[in-house]
Amino acid sequence: MPTISQFFGILIHMYIRGEYNPPHFHALYAEYEAQIDIQTLEVIEGKLLCRALVMVLEWANEHRAELMEDWNLCRAKQLPKPIKPLE
Repeated sequence: MPTISQFFGILIHMYIRGEYNPPHFHALYAEYEAQIDIQTLEVIEGKLLCRALVMVLEWANEHRAELMEDWNLCRAKQLPKPIKPLE
């Protein structure tokens, strides 16, 4: 599972194996992990600490188009491109 971004101790991953819909990414922070829907920015599964989730959602909102591009690359079994971290 490649890391496509990293900020403030949060790792953002996508699986290359062409996962199921809806388009989503994985956010990991400490022992927590959540799957976030790219289109709605809702947590599909798992959980993050509130502060980490707020940062992940802010980042994802800024990079939604890039996330969809990476999702399409992963569905085609290609490596996703890195995305600029939250500053």
